[in-house]
Amino acid sequence: MTKQLADLGITSELIIERGLREYAEADVLVVAEIGTNGREHLLEPAAARAWRALKAAAVSEGGDIWIVSAFRSVERQADIIRRKLEAGLAIEDILTVSAPPGFSEHHTGRAVDLATVGCPSLEVAFDQTDAYAWLSEHAAKYGYALSYPIGNVWGYQYEPWHWCFGGDATIMQA
Repeated sequence: MTKQLADLGITSELIIERGLREYAEADVLVVAEIGTNGREHLLEPAAARAWRALKAAAVSEGGDIWIVSAFRSVERQADIIRRKLEAGLAIEDILTVSAPPGFSEHHTGRAVDLATVGCPSLEVAFDQTDAYAWLSEHAAKYGYALSYPIGNVWGYQYEPWHWCFGGDATIMQA
């Protein structure tokens, strides 16, 4: 286990118990979308092409979806965990909503957190939106899959907003 994980209070036993998979950081990234705030959302090239095609199809059918978060470095993930620890949250609680550094699909440059009109970002209510219904029906055609369904085997909360290009086809319901 790396010193970084140990410093955050994340044990190798926890990683093994949850069956978490380590992900390498993407080494080639392109801008997939620029947010209204000017933030560049980076993805690996194939995921970016697929995202742009998916989004264009959704828009052509009256949908409105956008990226809230895409590529995230291992160090950025560690910073997220540190901030939550500094806010007084227990590591066990944090790890139900945030992956340990080195174990986030966002490191791959293939994962996106999505939002739509009328729904606060990163809220379970996303699954009640037309965007989610459209994604559920069409995302696979573009190579995207919902990563963390209800009861996922990794112990993460249900994240209807988190989709991954070339997602793990072995996702199983617990």
